[in-house]
Amino acid sequence: MLQQVDVTDEQIERAVALLRAGKLVAFPTETVYGLGADAANVAAIRKVFAAKQRPVDHPLIVHLADTAGLKHWASVVPREAWLLAEAFWPGPLTMVLPRAAHVPSELTGGQSTIALRVPSHPVARRLLKAFDGALAAPSANRFGRLSPTSAAHVREELGDAVDFILDGGECAVGIESTIVAFRNAQAVILRPGAVTAEQIAETLETEVVPPTASSPRVSGTLPSHYAPRTPLKVVSAETLEDVLRSESPQGPVAVLARRGRPQQTRAALWQVAPEDADGYAHHLYSLLRRMDSAGCHLIIAEAVPDTPEWTAIRDRLMRASVEDVEVPAVATGT
Repeated sequence: MLQQVDVTDEQIERAVALLRAGKLVAFPTETVYGLGADAANVAAIRKVFAAKQRPVDHPLIVHLADTAGLKHWASVVPREAWLLAEAFWPGPLTMVLPRAAHVPSELTGGQSTIALRVPSHPVARRLLKAFDGALAAPSANRFGRLSPTSAAHVREELGDAVDFILDGGECAVGIESTIVAFRNAQAVILRPGAVTAEQIAETLETEVVPPTASSPRVSGTLPSHYAPRTPLKVVSAETLEDVLRSESPQGPVAVLARRGRPQQTRAALWQVAPEDADGYAHHLYSLLRRMDSAGCHLIIAEAVPDTPEWTAIRDRLMRASVEDVEVPAVATGT
């Protein structure tokens, strides 16, 4: 059961005042905690990039209070976008649309599109309503690292780089939103999430199509992303103990599995994740953070099922297991 944390009206008012002053406020969404800034304030947007050490061409997601904001931030809203908004907003779905002329290019990584969503977390909804504007809010962590699913994670990641944190307890979903774009009246999934391809296809009554080289750049799609600092390998359940035996002589190894710890194992730390996809997603980043701080030289993750409901989790584990790659220059100023 999720821990419920009350956020007072005074805390919301303080957060709004800071946002209007161009400061950074972290807040909970149903997916992960976001690092919020006034989406209309270019100086504040640049602070987000600097705090996260984020490449300047990596676009941000803009959070809206309701669907009415679509017409303000997007120059074109196709019928398919309205259908998905009606079905999944508020909720963990982001839509990429042609940006309006007034949208700062800093929000979009210099692209002609903008990523928009309406979160469902009650604290996020209260904040957006009180702010009476849109918030640019990527995950509140250093770029490429594990997303935060609690206020404590934000403090560990960003420290004084964030001016205020609204503590709304644990995030229910635990992994980032599904991101979709549109091509010829069909949806293109650019990043999988809790809203599945099957749900989108059913809503639009048409097949979801794969992205192409010309699809927009979006958050969280670099080869290495959502990664712990400790190297991570994904292996099958059948080979897990063999890999553990070969790796353990080099130093302590942590294991993330969907089954209990065997009596005979060389794992220094054995973490059991839930067997269902929703539960696994909710706990994934907190478990990886715990393993990342255990002083092990390697994390071994048991592969998850190759079925549709596990698509987003397989994506996150794949990116977490890729060695760091060189990324474009990050923003260093405000």
